[in-house]
Amino acid sequence: MAITKIPAAGFTGNNFRNIIINGDMSIAQRGTSESGITSGGYFTVDRFRNGETGLGTWTQSQSTDVPSGQGFSNSLKMDCTTADAAPAAGDFLYVGQLIEGQNLQYLKKGTANAESVTMSFWVKSNKTGTYICELYDNDNTRQISKSYTIDTADTWEKKTITYAGDTTGAFDNDNALSLYCIFWLGAGSSYTSGTLNTDWNSSTTANRVVGQVNLADSTSNEWYITGVQLEAGTSASDFEFLPVDVNLQRCLRYYEGGSGASNVANVIGLPYRFCENIQSSTNRLKIFGGNFLVTKRADPTITLYADSGYATANRIGQYNGITNTLTVSSLGVGSRNHIAFYIQTSTTASTSITYAFYYEADAEL
Repeated sequence: MAITKIPAAGFTGNNFRNIIINGDMSIAQRGTSESGITSGGYFTVDRFRNGETGLGTWTQSQSTDVPSGQGFSNSLKMDCTTADAAPAAGDFLYVGQLIEGQNLQYLKKGTANAESVTMSFWVKSNKTGTYICELYDNDNTRQISKSYTIDTADTWEKKTITYAGDTTGAFDNDNALSLYCIFWLGAGSSYTSGTLNTDWNSSTTANRVVGQVNLADSTSNEWYITGVQLEAGTSASDFEFLPVDVNLQRCLRYYEGGSGASNVANVIGLPYRFCENIQSSTNRLKIFGGNFLVTKRADPTITLYADSGYATANRIGQYNGITNTLTVSSLGVGSRNHIAFYIQTSTTASTSITYAFYYEADAEL
């Protein structure tokens, strides 16, 4: 009887070929909408960061407006709510993803064998014209910018941009920031007054965003993006859809929890409500410790919030007129994995206290 040998399952060049995490915009731990944005930060869709200085006011959201028949359920939307038709020289606005160096070593940057990379994505806006997509090497202060054009208003279009490999300046092999992938939405003359740098070079600010339209020039303007993929090579493959549990695990490396009192429903970390009757005659008592769902990229910043869905008297901060402050202490070794909570009270009297809270752990680049 003939025996058919079945190849072993395992890693191939097609597994995790997309350098971008959450490029389908499906994970949004912090919430699905944030208004009044006038500065940089992480707001909705995981791993995508706003950069902004003085260029309008924005609402960012996880939208369900997507290109038809492509398999996407979500996009990231930027909606201008206060216009700025005359940017100051140093103003700018972008959406991008920051990538750690140890995930980029196979690109062989800084060697004679440096790999080209190709960015592909779906984009839609009412404002047609030229937009800039930039790769910025944070380790060596080098960059390359390429333009793409939104040709038809309010229509999903797929764009593909190839960047040559850079034979100068290797990425650091660590968990720190090495590469910015930037989708520019507007910039002042400090960034646009030169000649667009379409080859890898030392960064010159005036050459980074030349020709970019100003998405902030009208409150009618909006911009959507999804299906963001950056991969080695000179051509774009089909978007790499990952199972939702795998995609979530990758996002949790950088952020876990739910941001602020407005987002209790989105908390997915350790049990966000922890209630315990405590009899204590001291003013310092450990009440809780546990592991993160995923080991973080670095020691995270922990923020704790009162549980607004619980009885008022039992939230963090006050019980029976006694003021209590909840602080955080890591356990020393393994703080990328583990946290412990302590109650610090303003009294040493023995009392019965019930606390309810939730947290976020932020290890973003």
